[in-house]
Amino acid sequence: MDLKKYFVKSSLIPAIVQDHETGEVLMLAYMNEESLAKTLETGYTWFWSRSRQELWNKGATSGHVQRVIEIYGDCDDDTLLVKVEQTGAACHTGNRTCFFNRIK
Repeated sequence: MDLKKYFVKSSLIPAIVQDHETGEVLMLAYMNEESLAKTLETGYTWFWSRSRQELWNKGATSGHVQRVIEIYGDCDDDTLLVKVEQTGAACHTGNRTCFFNRIK
């Protein structure tokens, strides 16, 4: 599969991570071509850290890994939906999801 089509508009694209069983949105992170390739190769999520400017394997230090079940590209080929089996918390705060701050 040619991954380059997802990175025509930008070298980084949003990756929405969702629990494959419940549909709960766990987090949003960014992928570049290398992190998407590593994700496909290993079966676990890899992202590009915009703050540290480096690849990171989700859960490598915390043990809160994300085993990839399915990956979908959107209709414009510029966003990914990654369905995972989440071990532990997805958020660095210890919450299951990064979306716990209700606004309304």
